[in-house]
Amino acid sequence: MAAPALPGYSPGFKKPPALLRLKRKRVRSEGAPRAAPAKPRRPQLLESVCEDNLTRREEPFERTNIFALTNDFHLPVAVPEVPSSPRHEFPADWSIKTRLLFMSSQPFTWAEHLKAQEEAQGFAQHCRATETNLPQSIQEPKLSTELRCAFQQSLVYWLHPSLPWLQLFPRIGADRKLAGKASPWSQDEALQQVLLSDWSVSFTSLYNLLKAKLCPYFYVCTYQFTVLFRAAGLAGSDVITAVISPTTRGLREAMRNEGIEFSLPLVEESRTRKQKNSEVNLETEAANCLEVGNTKEDGQEPAPSDDDDDDDDDDDDESFSWLEEMGVQDKVKKPDAISIKLRKEKCEVQMDHKPESLALVKGTNTFTLLNFLINCKSLVAVAGAQAGLPPTLLSPVAFRGGTMQTLKARSINTKARVHSAYEDIFSLEIVGPVMPHSLHALTTLLRSAQRGAFSAVLYTHEPTAVFNTNLHCASPALGQETICKDLPACGLHPKTLDQLSQCPTLGKSSIRFLEMKDYAYTWKS
Repeated sequence: MAAPALPGYSPGFKKPPALLRLKRKRVRSEGAPRAAPAKPRRPQLLESVCEDNLTRREEPFERTNIFALTNDFHLPVAVPEVPSSPRHEFPADWSIKTRLLFMSSQPFTWAEHLKAQEEAQGFAQHCRATETNLPQSIQEPKLSTELRCAFQQSLVYWLHPSLPWLQLFPRIGADRKLAGKASPWSQDEALQQVLLSDWSVSFTSLYNLLKAKLCPYFYVCTYQFTVLFRAAGLAGSDVITAVISPTTRGLREAMRNEGIEFSLPLVEESRTRKQKNSEVNLETEAANCLEVGNTKEDGQEPAPSDDDDDDDDDDDDESFSWLEEMGVQDKVKKPDAISIKLRKEKCEVQMDHKPESLALVKGTNTFTLLNFLINCKSLVAVAGAQAGLPPTLLSPVAFRGGTMQTLKARSINTKARVHSAYEDIFSLEIVGPVMPHSLHALTTLLRSAQRGAFSAVLYTHEPTAVFNTNLHCASPALGQETICKDLPACGLHPKTLDQLSQCPTLGKSSIRFLEMKDYAYTWKS
């Protein structure tokens, strides 16, 4: 007796595996050739990296294909920032990096699983500003305790405020990442005042350390702009400097009202360039006029020219004469002081939020800037995810109220296709606010550990790239001996101090790719 059919049951139904077997049999019986399984296509590395740079996204490490870089970035690069010949040092990069990706044919196992003693020693070396000098090449990096302690030392930085459940860098454009996070101070004005008061103490402490040359530099990261304070002797300046970017007309106006003297280096540079171009044009026009005069003396009539300024001047002089004849000259609105002022204001507003809005404050005006920022009500957001949250302070050395933090590091080993074979490629990822001294310290370690051969992709926090602008404030009397004498205890390695004391050369850009071959650097910005 047949079993009763269940509701909704179809006798012809087969499970998926059985159905697939049936289809395979049908294909074989018809004699059709079996299609070769398609090889999984490897994503192009360069495209992945470029996509990350364009969209400023922080992709998980596993989704980034790092291997084609070893081929793509070895191609000649026709960029002015890339030196024609390798150099033993790369230029100082004052931008803050959010991520570094080092690659090498030698493993990074020496950076893995630090022992408790090595970690503690690294922290102690940082706090005591211990100078570590490694040999040019380390034969067994994994067995080098000195290398591993120095690696831990290079990852340390100092932060305020410290709220473990919030990512406090970057702050510009961070509302989406901070949305939904607990912020009990957002609706509590008393708590906001406590946070801001504590922040003011830390900010003042950093400035005092900077003035005493016990701190080389530090960053103030607000939700709208970033300020970089540098001690006298750094970036080619013999006085304390502070650079602010990006700025707005309102911020600049408020600074002027507080008596803060500042300059706009990129605007002045553009104005100077235009002035030089106009002088060249005037010389050209003078030469043309001389040529025309010589032609008239020869009895030849010059050809009519659209660029004849004399006719334009005549037109300007007589532009209102026909109106006077008609008696309506008083009804014509001529440009007045208000119109000219509005035109200037429009030009000033157009550079807001752009790199060209970079403002430079020097000398004693930096102290006035400190007081201005402490008392500036617009420094803290009043609405949104960052409401009531004081700016982030980042420093390479300890300061009052600062919390010790470490950059996150991890290594990954994989294979990359080179020509027709696969080769081992080793990578080391560093994540966090990587400041200039950390970048230099890490490359110095890798120089020894990777036997003078590695490459790196650098991800820049874009609003800080303009900090590499040459401010043209170097003193002719400023020399290497003076710098070493004035900044002996700022907490930086002498070689790092030497790099950061040089005048910036990268302009409005920053280093995006760095490569070392045979202990010499090349880079791309």
